[in-house]
Amino acid sequence: MEFKIDAKDNYTLITPESAILDANVSDLLAVKCKILYENGSENFIVDLSNCKTANMDAFESLISFTADMYEMEHSFVLTNLNTEILNKIKDADAIDRLNYAPTFIEAVDIINMEILERDLFREE
Repeated sequence: MEFKIDAKDNYTLITPESAILDANVSDLLAVKCKILYENGSENFIVDLSNCKTANMDAFESLISFTADMYEMEHSFVLTNLNTEILNKIKDADAIDRLNYAPTFIEAVDIINMEILERDLFREE
């Protein structure tokens, strides 16, 4: 499985090259994020624009990894989900447990707002 990776100051953008988001892709994505985290990346945006469809079992790994990231005070945002994948997330009852943004710019905004919020809470 190939991932395109672009590290920025506040986040790392990961784009899976697969047309199908399944358990294998989401598991490999979580492993890739953990490796990147160990090398200094703290916040992740996953661009799903190449993924045309998804299997329901793909979401459990993403939900678990999202929870792990937020527990460690880091961000994990999915973006560029097509209608089919978004509907499957809703059908899997995962809509409230995954952080997603319709566009890449909105995903960056979410990351930046969450960084700001964490910084503000630390000051109190």
